[in-house]
Amino acid sequence: MLGRKENVILVGCQLPHIDDERFQYSMEELASLTDTANGEVKLQVTQKRERPDNSTYIGRGKVEELKPLIDELEIDVIIFNSELSPSQMRNLNNELKVRIIDRTQLILDIFAQRAKSREGKLQVELAQLEYLLPRLTGIGTELSRLGGGIGTRGPGETQLETDRRHIRNRIQDIKNQLAVVVEHRNRYRQRRKRNKSFQVALIGYTNAGKSTLFNRLTDAESYEEDKLFATLDPLTRRMVLPSGYKVLLIDTVGFIEDLPTTLVAAFRSTLEEVSEADLLLHVVDSSNPDYYQHEQTVSKIMDELHADNIPMLTLYNKIDAKHPDFIPLAKGEVLQISAFKESDRFSVKRKIEEIMLKHMNEYNVGLPSSEGKTLSQLKEETILRELKFNEEQETYQCKGFIFADHPLNGEIKKFTNGDGKRSEE
Repeated sequence: MLGRKENVILVGCQLPHIDDERFQYSMEELASLTDTANGEVKLQVTQKRERPDNSTYIGRGKVEELKPLIDELEIDVIIFNSELSPSQMRNLNNELKVRIIDRTQLILDIFAQRAKSREGKLQVELAQLEYLLPRLTGIGTELSRLGGGIGTRGPGETQLETDRRHIRNRIQDIKNQLAVVVEHRNRYRQRRKRNKSFQVALIGYTNAGKSTLFNRLTDAESYEEDKLFATLDPLTRRMVLPSGYKVLLIDTVGFIEDLPTTLVAAFRSTLEEVSEADLLLHVVDSSNPDYYQHEQTVSKIMDELHADNIPMLTLYNKIDAKHPDFIPLAKGEVLQISAFKESDRFSVKRKIEEIMLKHMNEYNVGLPSSEGKTLSQLKEETILRELKFNEEQETYQCKGFIFADHPLNGEIKKFTNGDGKRSEE
């Protein structure tokens, strides 16, 4: 149970290369992130500058403007919309005498709240420690004075006040632990490959509705909430297609613009689940005015993961509440859906099956009644369209579709003459 909401001032600096609309969206997103972290935005302070101030990020005048507001509004924390350098963080702490965090720290803090698995917690702690290591000077007293709150979750406060060597040792320890987890994940992944499971990964900007769709496509109980980063740990569940064929559906962490590099590095093994998928379902929130930028952000991260060559189906979600200016711009396969509508979810499953069939070969085989195991495998591991029992020949006549590289192809070829007799090998 989270305690009282902390009072927050948001500070943004608009640079020449950022237009007014983009800057406004980024401030709104910062407010959403703050809400997710249990903060209440009391005020937004913005400034246009040619370049950030080297010393305090915002100008001297703005710093002075903030001082009386801190007491007046009983501010607990000031959150900056960009990543601050160690010296800027230190100078602002000294000037304003209140907790100062930046966008990166805020995202790390949310991840610390949301991580449930051992791997997720280790990855977040690693990212936090690597972020904080160059910023230790000058924040130790600040952290010891505060009793927790936004930007202080994760590694314990006393741990952050210890010397750099201790933190470097802890970083190495976490990396060693993660290496074991990654090895386990790789083995699990290889097993899925051997079993020829078709893997579908849900990707998308944070809060696009991936977990809502995941839960309803698989009857799972993944955490879903109208907040950013509701899902952090990847989940894998079976999904049954209209033909009865079962595929694996993977729910992934939501992406966000300017995702901290420490987090991208820390979550590399988790994100690799995406690059191993056979099909990507890119969920886009069509009700968000910045939906196109969200699409671009996801595409960029897919490029970085070398997953840009995987077939993709774009799902424009929340279509019942779509933005007035919404136009579907994605290339390739596209559906406009609401995750809450059963008919739309069925359309998604049917479309997945259509895409799969393009990559499968048709078969028509007569199996003798003694080949029960092979018949069972055809039902489970292929799309079986037709199954009839021929009483005269005592064979099961099977028609369907199978992936070209599936091991069962060898069994099927033994009975290609369709009369239930083995072909000469």
